[in-house]
Amino acid sequence: MPDFVILPAVDLKGGKCVRLRQGRADRETVYGDDPVAQAREWAAQGAAWLHVVDLDGAFQGHPVHLDVVGRMAAAVDIPVECGGGLRTDADLEALLAHGVQRAILGTRALERQEGLSALVSTFGDRLAVGIDARDGRVQVKGWTETSSISAVDLAGRAALAGVRTIIYTDTATDGMLGGPNLKAVAEVCRAAGPKCQVIASGGVSSVEDVHRLRSLGCDNLTGAIVGKALYDGLASLPDLLAAARAPL
Repeated sequence: MPDFVILPAVDLKGGKCVRLRQGRADRETVYGDDPVAQAREWAAQGAAWLHVVDLDGAFQGHPVHLDVVGRMAAAVDIPVECGGGLRTDADLEALLAHGVQRAILGTRALERQEGLSALVSTFGDRLAVGIDARDGRVQVKGWTETSSISAVDLAGRAALAGVRTIIYTDTATDGMLGGPNLKAVAEVCRAAGPKCQVIASGGVSSVEDVHRLRSLGCDNLTGAIVGKALYDGLASLPDLLAAARAPL
């Protein structure tokens, strides 16, 4: 990855491109019915990576949109990362076989922490851990359950297991367009340590938000995921990409 990457998000539900407010299925906005065309659009606008979430997979506990994700990956010349419902080795292998560059574990990473080292040995940099948290506590199963484990603790454990990429989402800010939780992002970056890159998600909605994230001074903070702000036209991808490259 370059120094700081903006990853446009494509969230899949019922085969369509949607966004949920704070991850809630009853707060859904549909933005399009052609995820492949949306992937091509973000690539055409200059995206270096694409972030895809199989929301149905997250809620059901197994991948639902493998074929759609595979067609999205085949349609663009940029790498795609994807998560949602990856609870077994077979799920991981199937997703990666569909052309995804990086698979994101969420629920499994929390519930089976002892197995992370083995997964890293098998999948290497093609494995990422998604840490979704509210009020500092990790949420799982499509954000429908909140655990007693803190995001900081899980980040530290994942890094010790050799995980090289953590995607951290503050679920209270996700889809709310109110800016990222800078304090929480910084805490996760510190816990992850210098060998593990962190990508921030949740609330990023402006050029100023990108500047604020970069100004945290966390060398392992390498990117931000942006969704609703792009779809609602509150920010443009070219402007966000320029902010990511601008001198601090």
